[in-house]
Amino acid sequence: MLVEKITPVARERLLTVRQDAPLIEAARLLRDGRSDLVVVCGADGLLTGVVTKSDVVAQISQCLGASCTTGISSVMTRDVTSCRQNDWLHDIWAVMKERQLKNVPITDDASRPIGILNARDALQALMQEVEQEEVLLREYVMCVGYR
Repeated sequence: MLVEKITPVARERLLTVRQDAPLIEAARLLRDGRSDLVVVCGADGLLTGVVTKSDVVAQISQCLGASCTTGISSVMTRDVTSCRQNDWLHDIWAVMKERQLKNVPITDDASRPIGILNARDALQALMQEVEQEEVLLREYVMCVGYR
């Protein structure tokens, strides 16, 4: 199964912010619970980094007073694990498990973000694929449809 199969769900999770924005903008985006990850883009719309809820909390907890003017670019992770629609979901799941990632940005060939692959969505899709294979195998063994 390719990542493209769950891209429609991943598109709904996509939250983006420009790299020159204040961190508080990422906090506002994360507030609705749609995703735990904000993709940071340059002026050209290309992925330059990511910010997680944990990054926001860690930074804001160090702010003094009512205002926090920290820029996203000083907090974001620049070395980002991402995937493309034509990647095998099983391979991306293995990377996510190994690196303990809950979310991975999906990008197009030019590195523009098009969605966020969530671990729960990936696992659910992989389990559905296994269940479908199990049904087909059972039908084959029991000669269903064959005479």
